[in-house]
Amino acid sequence: MIHHISLAKPLGTRIDARDPLRVAGVLAKIWNGKVYKFLVSDSYIVIPFDEYGTHVVVFKEGDVWSPSTEIEPAKVIQATPTKLVAIHAAVSVPTTQQQIEQIGQQEGWRVLTRKQGDAPFSLIEFWVENRILFEFMPPEFTPQYLEIMELESIEQMLGQHLESVPA
Repeated sequence: MIHHISLAKPLGTRIDARDPLRVAGVLAKIWNGKVYKFLVSDSYIVIPFDEYGTHVVVFKEGDVWSPSTEIEPAKVIQATPTKLVAIHAAVSVPTTQQQIEQIGQQEGWRVLTRKQGDAPFSLIEFWVENRILFEFMPPEFTPQYLEIMELESIEQMLGQHLESVPA
């Protein structure tokens, strides 16, 4: 299950990658999911078939969603790729800490296990292509995350919620 995605701009549950099929395959290993060709050329969708309908689309590097006219749907266009991205996602996965670390090592991607104390909750930083951060939580890590996301814990960590957000 995807617990949160932090975005610099609205992107939805999609990422771009230099090698989209490879990235989709790695994510499928971690989620025990399946990879399918997506509706956009050179893009793939990873589906773990969980009870939440979780999925992630992996576009080729530089592909972005773009709004169209009032009567036309959104479309995917090619934009200037960036080395790093302003997105990360926290995701509960069925695989173990050791499996995730091994997969990252096989790919040559940065993997760092952080325990509660040096982070608000235990997580595994998994850097897809060393540029996109996923915070993977194996089954034993997820209860800490869910506990932290309770109202009391959030307000203790972040303070009171904002009554209104300026437009």
